Amino acid sequence: MKSSSLQKRLGLGLTLGMTLLWLGATVGAWLVVQHELNEAFDSALEETAQRILPLAVLEISNREESREAQHIATLKVHKEYLTYLVRDAKGEILMQSHDANPKIFNKQLREGFSTTEKYRLYAASALRGTLFIEIAEPLGHRREAAREALFALLLPLLALIPISLLGTWLFVRISLRSVLAYRRAVEARGAGDLSPIKVARLPAEIDPLADAVNHLLERLRKALEAERSFTANSAHELRTPLAATLAQIQRLHHEAPEGSLRLRAAKIENSLRDLARLSEKLMQLAKAEGGGLLAEAPQDLIPLLAHVVDEWNHSNGHRIGLQLPDEASVYSAIDPDAFGILVRNLIENALKYGAVNQPVEVSITGQALLRVVNGGPVVPESVLQQLTERFVRGRSEVSGSGLGLAIAKTIVQGVGATMTLVSPATGREEGFEVRVQFCADTKNER
Repeated sequence: MKSSSLQKRLGLGLTLGMTLLWLGATVGAWLVVQHELNEAFDSALEETAQRILPLAVLEISNREESREAQHIATLKVHKEYLTYLVRDAKGEILMQSHDANPKIFNKQLREGFSTTEKYRLYAASALRGTLFIEIAEPLGHRREAAREALFALLLPLLALIPISLLGTWLFVRISLRSVLAYRRAVEARGAGDLSPIKVARLPAEIDPLADAVNHLLERLRKALEAERSFTANSAHELRTPLAATLAQIQRLHHEAPEGSLRLRAAKIENSLRDLARLSEKLMQLAKAEGGGLLAEAPQDLIPLLAHVVDEWNHSNGHRIGLQLPDEASVYSAIDPDAFGILVRNLIENALKYGAVNQPVEVSITGQALLRVVNGGPVVPESVLQQLTERFVRGRSEVSGSGLGLAIAKTIVQGVGATMTLVSPATGREEGFEVRVQFCADTKNER
C-alpha cells in the first residue's frame, strides 16, 4: 500500500479543519443575523402600525361617510413591501393601501403578531377596539435579506479557502524542511555508505528517531567491518600455509611411485587447489564488500578489458573473443582493480559452465554496456534468479565455489551499475549471457 505524504495530510487536514470551523462560525453568525433581522422587521411592522393608526382614525373621523372604504393614493407607482387594511370591529374595510390584497389578511381580528404561509402580520386597535389596523409584510422579503446576509458571510470564505490552503501548505513545508532534508539525505546514500546521517534542526519528534538510526548504522558498520576483516584476514592467513602445503604435496606426488599413494596425493593436491581458489574468492569478496570500488577519476574501460581478456587467452587456449566499440575510449568511475576482479569472475564463470567447444564472447559498447556470452544449455528461470547468491552453482557436476557471480553482483551494486542475467543469450536459442551496464562518464577527454 502506497504511503501518503505527511505534508499533504497536514496541509489538507488543517485546511479542512479550518474550513469546517469557519463554516460552523458562519452558520452560527447567520442564525444570529437572521434572528436580529426578524426582530428589526417586526419592530418596523409595529412602528409603522403605531404611526399609521392615529392618522387613519383622524382621516376616518373627518369623513362624511366614515364607513365607506377608501384607497390611499400613492405619489408614484412602486411595489409595496408593507400593505395594510383598516377595518372596524365587524371586519368592514374602511381604509387600505393602494396595493393591498384583502385575501392575505386574517379574517378574525386580533392584536399582535401572526404568521401565515407567505406573510408576517401585525395588528393594533384604537378607539376601544372599534378600529383595527393590520399590516402585512411578505416573508420572501425577509428570506431575501437573510440570503444576502448569508452570501455576504460566505463570499469572503470562498476566497479565503484557497489562500488558507496555500498558506497552510507553505507553513507545513517550511516546518518540515529539515525532515525533507533528512529524507533526501537517506535517499541519496549508496548501499555501502553506513556513515551517520547529520541533518540540523530536526523536530523533537523526529530527532530521537534519527539518533536511533545513526546508532543502528554504526552498529551495522562495525558488524560488517568485523565480518569483512575476518574474511580477509582468514583468507590471507591461509594463503601461505596452503601454498607451502601444496608445494609439499606436489613434491610428494612427483616422488611417489605409481599406485594408490600417487592417486591419493593427486586428490589432496586438487583439494588444496580448490581451497586456495576459495581463499582467493573470499579475499575478492571482502574487497568487493569493503568499499573502495570507485576511482578518484573516470577510468577508460577498453584497455582494462583488453588486458584481462589477453591475460585469460594466454592461459586458456584463446577461447575468448573480444569485441570493442568504434569509440576510442569508454570511461566509467569504477576502480581498475575492481573492474579486473569483475571481468575475471565473469569470464571464469563462462569458461567453467559454458560449452567447451564454443568460445566465450566478451564485448563492450560505447554506452559502457559489458556483455559476457557463453554457449551451453538454457538455464531455467528459477535457477537464473538464484545464481548471484553466495555458494550457488548452476551445474552441480562442475567444481567451483559458487562465489563468482556473487562477487560480480557485489561489485556492480557498489559502483551503482546494474547486472542482468539472460538465458538463452541474445540472438540465440541457447547459451547464457551476463550484461553489466555501467554509468558511463560523458567526459571522454582526459
